[in-house]
Amino acid sequence: MRDWAIKRRERTRHLIELGGLVIKAELVELTDDDRATLYGAFLSVADRLRGEERVNALALWKRKGKRAFEVDAANEK
Repeated sequence: MRDWAIKRRERTRHLIELGGLVIKAELVELTDDDRATLYGAFLSVADRLRGEERVNALALWKRKGKRAFEVDAANEK
């Protein structure tokens, strides 16, 4: 398989996984699938990450995400 095709598949898989996180967080339902609202929310997160709160926000969100993944894994057992 050609290098460009492999890279395209990897990118596609990455985008699908990111979309899965949007769905897993129930953002689609909570925003009535409003793309402008979702994009605005993502822009707000990006603004926060560009600011002075970056380190604290990343630590908080990482802890919260890890806990949620752990809960999901425990519920699957």
